[in-house]
Amino acid sequence: MSLYEMRKSYTLSTLLEKDIDPNPMVQFKTWLSEALQGDLPDWVEVNAMTLSTSDGKGEVSSRIVLLKGLEQDRFWFYTNYDSDKAAQMESNSHVALCFLWQHIQRQVRVTGTVSKAPRDQSEAYFRKRPRDSQLGAIVSSQSSVVESREVLERRLAELKQQHGDSNPIPCPDNWGGYCVDPITIEFWQGRDSRLHDRLRYRKDASNWRVERLAP
Repeated sequence: MSLYEMRKSYTLSTLLEKDIDPNPMVQFKTWLSEALQGDLPDWVEVNAMTLSTSDGKGEVSSRIVLLKGLEQDRFWFYTNYDSDKAAQMESNSHVALCFLWQHIQRQVRVTGTVSKAPRDQSEAYFRKRPRDSQLGAIVSSQSSVVESREVLERRLAELKQQHGDSNPIPCPDNWGGYCVDPITIEFWQGRDSRLHDRLRYRKDASNWRVERLAP
């Protein structure tokens, strides 16, 4: 099948003003909960989101990261502070997030400003990670050029021997969390005939205003 022939009809649901919560974070949690329902295949990661960042020169890059918290009406995730995305967020705090839940024909887009998480929160989350993930955060100098896969695996083996099976692994200084304080949150529901429903919450002072966007 050629690319121009690839298309699906979206008929699962609707998104109407009368059905939404006035608080977009409550609405997001509702949709997230609904995205988790059903017998989902193992490969589906409902908390996966595209994070788009840009530097001071306007160069934009995107990658998939995992949402790890919704506290304080913010979106939280964790990464290496020496990575390319961290450098861009240091240069420009304006970011965008996008969640695609294709199995329920929904999408959520977020724009906002990003800031680092408190150190104690990053350390608390790090302690909850699987042990191999903790070691992996130390092994990887994220976004830097590495000589080979073998170099990474050798370093991982060395760290496993060094820390043993039970010794606590300290959170690296260059690893931790970020939170995105949303300015807009758009909920997209696929509809038939490509007349999709798009409702965008826009922060107006301390209140949220809802507006419908053309598809």
